[in-house]
Amino acid sequence: MSTGQVNVVVDSADPLVSARFWADLLHVPLDGTQVHAPELTLTFVPADEPKTVKNRVHLDLASQSAADQGDIVSHALSLGAAHADIGQGRTPWAVLRDPQGNEFCVLEPRPEYAATGPVAAIVVDALAPASQALAWSTITGRRVALATDDFASLEGVGPWLEFVRVVEPKVVRNRVRLAVGAVGAEVRVDPEGNEFHGG
Repeated sequence: MSTGQVNVVVDSADPLVSARFWADLLHVPLDGTQVHAPELTLTFVPADEPKTVKNRVHLDLASQSAADQGDIVSHALSLGAAHADIGQGRTPWAVLRDPQGNEFCVLEPRPEYAATGPVAAIVVDALAPASQALAWSTITGRRVALATDDFASLEGVGPWLEFVRVVEPKVVRNRVRLAVGAVGAEVRVDPEGNEFHGG
């Protein structure tokens, strides 16, 4: 059984550049190509394949106020991020891409993320969020906090793990993947075919 901590592995054309961006953005230590945020490690690994579709896994960043949200967005842009239009329309959160094209969001203040640290949630596209939440509760040992047809969430150590309903099936290997336990652990797949590192 996992301790509940879920980490993230990211394919990158230049892992060190990616790691430096995220360490600077989150104001946390950098260890080679690993970024250590509170109860979350981001590991950047080399990959030759270019990014061709929207990632099915992305990070949501927490903010403490409207001014703080604006500061985080401005800081991200100064580091090389760019605004992204993925069809979100008008939202209270900002959608950005990091310098390698990976989508992430900067959320408006939300009380449920007050204790997560700089990363509020790891968000996964899902055809069936409630079913995915149940599967990932078994994988991680986290408690299902909410499960509906359109959205489900698991609370636990560090960022929340959330599933948002989409209609597009997975078609390519995920460039951003979850890791439960050691990053180098066996690569497995969840019920919707998402690759993850776990024993």
